[in-house]
Amino acid sequence: MEDKKTLFSAIQPSGILTIGNYLGALRNFKKLQDDYNSIFSVADLHTLTVRQDPATLRKNIYELTALYLACGINPEKSILFIQSHVSAHAELTWVLNTICYPGELSRMTQFKEKSKTHEDNVNMGLMDYPVLMASDILLYQSDLVPVGADQKQHLELSRDIAIRFNNRFGETFTVPDGYIPKTAARVMSLQEPTKKMSKSDANLNAFISMDDDPDTVIRKFKRAVTDSDNRIIFSEDKPGISNLLTIYAAITEKSIADVEKEFAGLGYGDFKLRVGEAVANVIEPIRQEKNKLLANRDYLDDVLKNGAERAERVAYRTLAKVYKKVGLVARKRG
Repeated sequence: MEDKKTLFSAIQPSGILTIGNYLGALRNFKKLQDDYNSIFSVADLHTLTVRQDPATLRKNIYELTALYLACGINPEKSILFIQSHVSAHAELTWVLNTICYPGELSRMTQFKEKSKTHEDNVNMGLMDYPVLMASDILLYQSDLVPVGADQKQHLELSRDIAIRFNNRFGETFTVPDGYIPKTAARVMSLQEPTKKMSKSDANLNAFISMDDDPDTVIRKFKRAVTDSDNRIIFSEDKPGISNLLTIYAAITEKSIADVEKEFAGLGYGDFKLRVGEAVANVIEPIRQEKNKLLANRDYLDDVLKNGAERAERVAYRTLAKVYKKVGLVARKRG
């Protein structure tokens, strides 16, 4: 790998992603792979903390792989692989479990929230999720990890685990920092603009899926919640309009101030149509490319095979170092 800082990111294949995922993460990956040694993972093991339909999960894994590629990840520049294809992730998790404590894992906000929403399936994997996430990151000596607000606490634990291991056994892991893109947009629900946009929203009009065709995108924006005031300005007391301004500014890479000027005097109907058209123009080529890639399963399998082999070489260097530090005997080869 080149002499650059290493960036690691993983996304769960738990369904079709939204434009919030695209604007907050996926769009940035194409640019980041030129500046960093970039490693992108399909985090399939993480999804198992919630009950999955096996056929749907396999379909989602390929869908996410194709979306990564359609958004501009170049498998020649970056490493793209499925988490479960590199067994070092599970192996390192076992070692790191021995320096983690039940108290700190049970205090994780996401564990407490998911325990409430999945009361019939509060499993140890749900509690151990942050340790597996730490393994994902630390295996690749990652310098930077793009994280959303919901994962900041888990990244902090990853840092704590790295520091704790280094203090106990000597310098082994790079202590990772969070990476917050300068242009990250917080995209809210089109129907309840005080809530974050979510693909699991029961109201299909609340989110824009990366699989929505242009007509669907425009229809959803036409139905987006606004307010009684007809001014198109960014303001705390205008969450609906502010959300649409944020989305338009992010998708066109303009400033909020410039967008406010662009739409000054325009009615809400025309404004919502223009936002919908701008979003559709960006995501439609991605949707088409993704569908083309999904039709070529052999190519996707080759990308994932090569990615896993490259990831494995990096991961097992770290794991061998960890095993030696904790006193395990290296297996003799040949």
